[in-house]
Amino acid sequence: MPDYAKLYRHLFNALTDAIALLQKAHQQAEEMYITAPDPDIRQLNPNTNTKGGQEDV
Repeated sequence: MPDYAKLYRHLFNALTDAIALLQKAHQQAEEMYITAPDPDIRQLNPNTNTKGGQEDV
């Protein structure tokens, strides 16, 4: 007969290890986001000869 308590403990330990690993990866990703330089966002010059965002053809 299988030792269900042993099986449960093994599964529980593996799950808690996996959760800890995911939490650590999440924290590292947040730190990477916080410390990353701001993106270089530029607005393109809008076409002033348009109506409703459509180009005149």
